[in-house]
Amino acid sequence: MLFRRAVLIAFTPMLLIAACSSDSKPSAASQSSTAPQSTSGVTPPTGAATTAPPDTVPTIPVVVSGQPFPAARCDANKAAGTITYLSSFDFAASASIVEILVAKQRGYFDDLCLDVTLKPSFSTDNYPLIAANEAQVSSGGSFSEVVDYAGRNEAGFVALAVDGRTGIDALIVKDGQSAELADLKGKTIGVKGAITPSVAAMLKKAGLTEGDDYKTVLLDGFDPKVHIAIPEIVGFPGYKSNEPLQLAAAGIPFKLYDPTSYGIPGSFGVLYTNSTFLDDFPTAAEDFMRAAMKGLADALADPKAAAQIAVDMINANGNAQHLSPDGEIARWGVESKLITGSTASELPIGVPDTALLQNEVKTYAGIGLFDGQVPDISTMVDTTLTKSLYDSSGTVIWPSK
Repeated sequence: MLFRRAVLIAFTPMLLIAACSSDSKPSAASQSSTAPQSTSGVTPPTGAATTAPPDTVPTIPVVVSGQPFPAARCDANKAAGTITYLSSFDFAASASIVEILVAKQRGYFDDLCLDVTLKPSFSTDNYPLIAANEAQVSSGGSFSEVVDYAGRNEAGFVALAVDGRTGIDALIVKDGQSAELADLKGKTIGVKGAITPSVAAMLKKAGLTEGDDYKTVLLDGFDPKVHIAIPEIVGFPGYKSNEPLQLAAAGIPFKLYDPTSYGIPGSFGVLYTNSTFLDDFPTAAEDFMRAAMKGLADALADPKAAAQIAVDMINANGNAQHLSPDGEIARWGVESKLITGSTASELPIGVPDTALLQNEVKTYAGIGLFDGQVPDISTMVDTTLTKSLYDSSGTVIWPSK
């Protein structure tokens, strides 16, 4: 059996967040820019207009629920031109993908005068393109993944939303091979690109270090039914919303080690951009996220309908990954419950929680990620932009038609 390098897919791996936004730096959307500025987060009284002080750059009106979308804001958004979104795994019904698909299909971007193009891609392929501003928004597997690739690309990545406040990856082990994690000492684990951080952290907590206590080998392809039959490995990391469901549907027994059950923090479903786009077109970035969060609310309210939108887009794009309708419905069914079931933060869904994110990167630095140094995440996450899109009831602020 030959192992070949496969693209690392992190469409839903470890991901997470939580904390007080008042401790963060101001969002790039609220700082000075060459483009007209938004006063995001400040909701004027109903019917109030925003008047720019003389001899200053005109202030773009904010969005007010139930009122028409401001013409000046529409013009500012059109000035951004085409905004390209790159998905992290085809058009799968997965966090940080499905909300964009729903928003596009239901015309939410159009409602806010945004010209948005969606392109199916893979998580790890997208980082250089976002860094170079060849695309403006993408889906990251987890916050730690975004931070890790920010260092590799010397890029100004900024996470704007984190859907999942828990890890989504887990370790799948062949049935009967282990009673506890310690039994994996001396074994070989298959990986798609690299072992996922929360699985590595779980093993480290159990006293198992990659290279010293267990080996990893690269797997070919993405079929868990094929992988679990490989005699040279004891198991492989997978995502709770994907591989375990496929194995269970095929009647293949396995043991699942969930890092969350071992106290390992994580996150998944991250929407991120680059500082160039955020600084140059703050209202476009803000309203892109407004449409995305409205799409997410729809997808959580009706998971089956959202998954069907994903299936339709997958098929229209040729379904290169051979994704099944039942699989996508099951995928979003799991992920939507992980998102809505989290009690890790009191912030509205999608709003980054810095306390959770800081704990995540600190934990992963402890297993050698980020060269073993806890990174400064203050410039890598915007805690105010997405929060400003919600009213006091936790509903996305949306204009009238």
